[in-house]
Amino acid sequence: MNIKNEKRLSIALQVQNFKKALNGFEKLVERVVAQKRDERAGLFVQKEDTIDYDKFYVAVQELFGPDVKNQDVKCFYRKLCNNPDAPVDWCEIFGYFSSEEDSLTSQMDEENMVFLVSRKQRVVISGSRRRDVIKCIVKIPQLDLLIAASQKGLITIFNSQMRVLTSTNVTETSWITGCDYLSHLKRIVATTERTIIVWDYKAQGSSQENYFVIRPMDHCLLCVCVVSLPNQFCRDDILLGDDGGFVNRYTVNSEDFGLKQAKSRRKSQSQILESKNFKSIKRKLHNDWVMKIRYISALNCFGSCSLDSVHSLVLESLKRLEDHLPVREFSMPRGANTFCYCVKANVIVTGGDDKVLRLWHPNISTKPVGKLVGHMFSITEIVTNEKDQLVISLSSAKVFRVWDIQTLSLLQVFHDSQGRTGDMQIYSMIYDSNHGMLITGSNVIDMYPLTRIIQDTKQVPHTHEREINVMLYNKYFRQVLTICSESIIKVWELETGLQIYQILEPHGFNVELTSAAIDETGFLFATGAYNGTVKIWDFGSGQEMKVLAEGKDWKEDEHCLRQLIFLKGQEKQQNWLLTLERTGKIKMIQGKEDDTCLVVIWELPDVVPILQGGNHLVHLKMATKDNSMAIPFPEVKLMVEKNFPQHTNDPAISMEVNCIDFLQVEGYTLIAAGTLNGVIILWNFVTFTVKEVYRPEGCFIVDPDLDPKRFRINDILFLFRTPECARRSSQDSICSSSQCDSSKGPQSSKGSKQSIHDSEAEGTRVDVMMGEQQLVGKKYPEDTSVADVQPPVLVTAHEDGHLRLWTIEGRLLKDMLPFTKHSAISLTSLYVDSCTRILLAGNMEGHVILFSIGSFLDPPHDEKKFKQLLAWRAHSLEIIQVVYAEDKQVVLTASIDGSARLWHASNGHYCGYFGQRRFFDLSQTSDFILPCDVTECPIEIKEESKFTEKKQKYEYPLVFDQQRWKKMNSMSLLFKRVPPKAFEVEHDFKFFKSLSSPKIRKRPLESFMTENKEAGIVFGSLPIYRVQSPTSLRFLPLIGSEIQKESSDGIPGKKGHVQHEKTQHGKSLKRHLLPQINLASSFFPVIPK
Repeated sequence: MNIKNEKRLSIALQVQNFKKALNGFEKLVERVVAQKRDERAGLFVQKEDTIDYDKFYVAVQELFGPDVKNQDVKCFYRKLCNNPDAPVDWCEIFGYFSSEEDSLTSQMDEENMVFLVSRKQRVVISGSRRRDVIKCIVKIPQLDLLIAASQKGLITIFNSQMRVLTSTNVTETSWITGCDYLSHLKRIVATTERTIIVWDYKAQGSSQENYFVIRPMDHCLLCVCVVSLPNQFCRDDILLGDDGGFVNRYTVNSEDFGLKQAKSRRKSQSQILESKNFKSIKRKLHNDWVMKIRYISALNCFGSCSLDSVHSLVLESLKRLEDHLPVREFSMPRGANTFCYCVKANVIVTGGDDKVLRLWHPNISTKPVGKLVGHMFSITEIVTNEKDQLVISLSSAKVFRVWDIQTLSLLQVFHDSQGRTGDMQIYSMIYDSNHGMLITGSNVIDMYPLTRIIQDTKQVPHTHEREINVMLYNKYFRQVLTICSESIIKVWELETGLQIYQILEPHGFNVELTSAAIDETGFLFATGAYNGTVKIWDFGSGQEMKVLAEGKDWKEDEHCLRQLIFLKGQEKQQNWLLTLERTGKIKMIQGKEDDTCLVVIWELPDVVPILQGGNHLVHLKMATKDNSMAIPFPEVKLMVEKNFPQHTNDPAISMEVNCIDFLQVEGYTLIAAGTLNGVIILWNFVTFTVKEVYRPEGCFIVDPDLDPKRFRINDILFLFRTPECARRSSQDSICSSSQCDSSKGPQSSKGSKQSIHDSEAEGTRVDVMMGEQQLVGKKYPEDTSVADVQPPVLVTAHEDGHLRLWTIEGRLLKDMLPFTKHSAISLTSLYVDSCTRILLAGNMEGHVILFSIGSFLDPPHDEKKFKQLLAWRAHSLEIIQVVYAEDKQVVLTASIDGSARLWHASNGHYCGYFGQRRFFDLSQTSDFILPCDVTECPIEIKEESKFTEKKQKYEYPLVFDQQRWKKMNSMSLLFKRVPPKAFEVEHDFKFFKSLSSPKIRKRPLESFMTENKEAGIVFGSLPIYRVQSPTSLRFLPLIGSEIQKESSDGIPGKKGHVQHEKTQHGKSLKRHLLPQINLASSFFPVIPK
């Protein structure tokens, strides 16, 4: 009985201790969750209180003992970091899952997979021999080519679309064991059991089948890799592993495969080269077969693995092959079949017949830093995905396992079940980082795409079930709020794309939300519905705080809210909202701190009928009621004469206010409104006036043949630069357009260019958008040039697709039609950054247009400085909101297609959509992908610099003018008062003076063909214009004529000799075919008159 009691007491004590440990574990998890939430909210956390993974692991071990595995704790901690609000259970810390399915089954959700096995693609190599298999696959990333070598001698080159570019058949009796690419020699190297094959895959015609064979070899070659050092030119090193445990190094030069040797043996398909003629060294490093050899450029060394249990892996520099010094050796039971190196994690992963993956530090060979267990058969291949930090291992049973190299957790297991029993083995496997593909080679080539690639390119982005009505960005919380027509509010994290929380039916059952706004602190947001109700919420928790209830006498849709704007009040305890209803009424709503109800305190009077009557300026006056409280905008009334005629509104003409914006800074208290018929109205509460800034012609006339919405203003914004931003802009030379041009140099083209990668013109765009972040923390001296704050500018987005900029006086500064693939598309949304340097616009067909306006806002508002930088299609349907997140340099777009998407602002590349399973990767990567509903590439706008604009262009060349030649007198060069200088002689030549621009002639110039074969193909075909030699001054030699010996001894008075000299000159001219030019003016003195 005592023993039973002791057992009961011990069990009860264990249960009590375990409950205490669970309570402590819950408190630990609560602290970590609170810390992660504060970090996401941007709140400062003291370093002493920060719980990192090491502290978390030590605390868990203190609670549950040393039996807790490090791998399980890492998975649990990573789950808390990724989503603090996710449900957790204590059993997960021990590797158990609370669901009925085990951990592997829970990961088999298709969207949680790393590789989408259901989208596997298969390529069958045509022309391969019977029962042939792909022995080796090599990816050439710089050329985006794929090399596949079959066991029986077929070498094939594939392009990026997996189409065959070229191939060759190696007619060797032995089988191919490996291949690689000689980057310096631009050739393919392959190894058979006894030879080395070098093939020039770029050769054309019959020589395409020619290749070089290097033989003989001392041992059977099993693997090959190429060492391409940066300091080598026209030379490559080849590393070979054989069945004797030797590592061989062969050096091949371009001279070894010269053209002379190839031409002399053109008829033969293969050309035999003796291996003893090549520089080679070898060293025995293993006591068994060398299974794999690689050169790791990041470590500047090579690695070779073997089935040897003692010398399983050797990692050394190339110099160790030349001596007999000790090498770094890694030992493991039953050796290693394969290995790979992960650069970011700085670990080497090995696998072999013992079915265990081992992780080694390159400098620690005594003990692995980690082990991955799970394979049931021998491990044959290992590859890494550097970008996502994944390790993919393959066993001889064609079972793939995907591991997270940071947490050492298993992410996915899949099996290639296709094929017959005899086709079970996969001989080669690589990971294509350019296209996100896992490629394997057996009797066919199989390609497994990454799930994120398929999601981005094949699946339709899906954020809400219904179309999105509102999207807002909270820059303080770095979170995005979206509202759909089904009245579901969702809040997302910008950096990862995870959903934080959602609110269902916030304004009641079946009440659609139509507008929303976030206050300047980021702690509150307001929502407005189609029934006129308004609510204020706490952004962090989603808790309802204040409400404006629906009136009893309100009709349906009468008070539907189109727009909400938070106003700045002097009293921080109160909330002020400016609302725009669908009927065009502008109201102000007040919310007190101690009251949960919102109240409408005033409404702006309707000024459109008065402006329609021809009065473009109306004065305002304060309302009669006493407003003792300080409100952002005072209540006003219109000062209109009693007998002033007011036009009755034509029901066919819509004159309601469609959009508003406000400006509340020192010296300006303004409200701008854009109407459905294109009128811009400006309320000035400093001068107490309301005026008509712009009225399009014919906006009050009904024309049944024209679209009644043609004048509509869809969005309006104030462009105002604060003194601080103006000072930064003046000091920031990067944003200056002239300095940007001079720093970049001349550009090659003008107009548009489609590009899917980084281009030369990105410097301007990136500098403009990065300017503000680069200037944070810098203190500049006061600049007197920006002491006077410039007045604000209005920008309007019109239904006709035009973007117009106005002064507040009504002067048009810029009228621009943005350039897209299809121009004249209605603009729907505008957004400007905090320092008014970047302007974004979205249109009806889903395009986003990015403008640089920093230099344009500086007086005198040069319209040439208003530049469009980029345009891309983000959605297939209308964009309802576009936002620029300056801290992350990304653009957010929301559309009626129900998706909110993320784009890189510098190049328009797609990042993802809110609602996808994988996390966002906001780093600038080379991957260019598009959503499945978008096929247009980004359009980049380039402009010519001042250098190319000033470059003189010649439209026509100068030609010989026969008429000008005849009019000139040959004696005019002799009788100059001042003798010409040496450099002026060329300009005085009569031949060059006779050149002129071509004229339209009825008949062509008379010419003849020289037919001089000795002059060559170019000069032998030039037309020569023959003229008579001058009648005077015949005693002087002519340029181009050969001076005869007789002319030097002749007497001018003898006619016979003169005639002979003339004949000789004619013969020499005819022989040399050069024009006669007289140099008398440069040799004779001036003859006085």
